[in-house]
Amino acid sequence: MRFNHLCGLLLCGGVLLSCHDDGKFTDSPSARLEFSTDTVKFDTIFTTIGSVTKQFRVYNRNKEAVRTTVSLADKGYYRLNIDGVATNNYANLEIRGNDSAFIFVEVTVDPQNSNSPILVLDSIQFSTNGNLQDVKLMAFGQDVHFYNDSVIGNCHWVNDKPYLIYNSVMVDSLCTLDIDAGVQLYFHSNSSLIVAGKIHVNGTKEEPVVFQGDRLDEYYEDKSGQWGASFKRDKNTYYFGNIHFLDGSSGNTINYAIIKNGTKGIQIDNHVDDETTLTLSNTVISNMSIAGIYAQTANLDVYNTLIYNCDYYAAALIYGGNYNFVHTTLVNYAARHLMPSLELNNHFSTDDTISVYKFNAHFANSIIYGSLNSEVVIDRFLAEDATFDSLFVFKFENCMLKIGQQFDISDTNLYVNMITEPIDLPRFVNAAEGDYRLDTLSAAKDKGNPAYLLDYPLDLEGVQRDSLPDLGAYERIEQ
Repeated sequence: MRFNHLCGLLLCGGVLLSCHDDGKFTDSPSARLEFSTDTVKFDTIFTTIGSVTKQFRVYNRNKEAVRTTVSLADKGYYRLNIDGVATNNYANLEIRGNDSAFIFVEVTVDPQNSNSPILVLDSIQFSTNGNLQDVKLMAFGQDVHFYNDSVIGNCHWVNDKPYLIYNSVMVDSLCTLDIDAGVQLYFHSNSSLIVAGKIHVNGTKEEPVVFQGDRLDEYYEDKSGQWGASFKRDKNTYYFGNIHFLDGSSGNTINYAIIKNGTKGIQIDNHVDDETTLTLSNTVISNMSIAGIYAQTANLDVYNTLIYNCDYYAAALIYGGNYNFVHTTLVNYAARHLMPSLELNNHFSTDDTISVYKFNAHFANSIIYGSLNSEVVIDRFLAEDATFDSLFVFKFENCMLKIGQQFDISDTNLYVNMITEPIDLPRFVNAAEGDYRLDTLSAAKDKGNPAYLLDYPLDLEGVQRDSLPDLGAYERIEQ
């Protein structure tokens, strides 16, 4: 055997391997096993949907080989793979001296007819020369409302148990989906909420509505790109928004929501005449692999909203549209921060055609910041014909912008009461931990226009803004 050939050989590092007889097994009662963990723990497992695979190692620290019998105590929900063999009961598993074996564990929980998680316990037992040892197994099983490649009509989702979406769900045209405060929505890979009709997300400060992927392991807590439908065409991959409003959808509202760890948090394809496509308020969008908001010719109102850590844009407002952002924080310190946080665009070009759209955007009492030299790009169609100038209108009012030296902000019709100097920092409490409240030394404190207090008296956390409001989604109240 190859193992025997290694015996007595001196490795290049000068380490001498000890030699043992593979055929000699100890029957001593003192020969015990060791384990890389005493408990294998799974995060919440949705009923009928299997878990990830976890593993641990079984060590034989003895000089001689051992035989051990491995079995599940309950043989209910868990499944084992024991050293390469898919079985829940392995008699006389052989582990050589000073060697180890791998045990792989999965779990599937049957529906429990319960709105609350239940604790599912078991153990893996090891019987070695009369010694009984075990490794505990622990998981929480959670019943869900399950949707798989579904088209729904008028619907009301209540806060009793989570909603699990496989292969996307679409709200049909002329239909409305109402989502109550506190609802938890989990989306499997390549799944989105697609809206042809209308949605109303009715979260509260105490009970926001949460949209996220269905991987609940700690590793995935802040990983982007976990969910969002996509398709391939001509070797290219096209991504839907995580919440995707199709052309013709209007009158949508999202209030007090958390949308995280996807591809494009919100995408809007078009608007209907002068109707507002979406009013987005008191919401946090984070950790997107493409964009927080990707709006194409949309009518969009946004206030008291934080968007952070998107690989490309916090907000891409393109192909025209009407946009109003008040008391928003768009900030990007993502590890793969590739494009400015904010893009404004009013045209689309093909090989032989240029389409120019009417564009109107207003930003007030807001912060647009990040790790690039400039976090704003204004992509305006330029032509000798001055009539095109009226198609692109924007205004930044009482805003903190991180912009490059190429930016000309001398036109006070477009830039009013701006903070753009590099020494004037937003000074967030802890950007690395996602805390974008303002520190006491922030240059954004007390720089807002009080005229907006009547419509926006409270911040994202429900804090009353004072007579000199702070910029961004949060108001700092000194203790």
